[in-house]
Amino acid sequence: MIDIKFIIKRYKYFLISLFICILIYLYNIKIGYKIYNITFSSLIQMLSILPPVMIILSLIDIWIPKKYFIKYMGNNSGVKGICLTFLIAFFSAGPMYAAFPFTAVLIKKGVKFSNVIIFLNAWCVTKFSTLLFEISSLGYEFTILRLIIDVPGVIIMGYLIDYIMRKNIDTKNSVT
Repeated sequence: MIDIKFIIKRYKYFLISLFICILIYLYNIKIGYKIYNITFSSLIQMLSILPPVMIILSLIDIWIPKKYFIKYMGNNSGVKGICLTFLIAFFSAGPMYAAFPFTAVLIKKGVKFSNVIIFLNAWCVTKFSTLLFEISSLGYEFTILRLIIDVPGVIIMGYLIDYIMRKNIDTKNSVT
């Protein structure tokens, strides 16, 4: 039997968004049609990117043992872990939502939390394909200056969030 309460609870944000889109469509058909076209285009793009990403992640999950992730990107990895995290993010491709499944694999494999955060941020600001476009559009001076600011910022942010998360976990554990 289908549990309607579970479906509504699980998909409430989607259902709210769908309801708002229907209201917009009823109010203005032209805008509603545009919403439909953009949504359909985004869905097709996502469906063309996510299956290959999931296949690659499955292979990584099976072929690379957890001990290597822990050794090279775990709690005692230091600068080596940071550099490897940046390299993986640098040579990655695809939109940000493709990074989240990979992040789940990193967490599952025991990668240090600060390196996971560094990976997500580096995915956004240091991808090779994006840098090439940026250099051709804005010039190499701007790109290098931005990287000089962003790379330390990404590392600081990773360690800062890791510190805050550990502090919150320690606080909750001491209360219980």
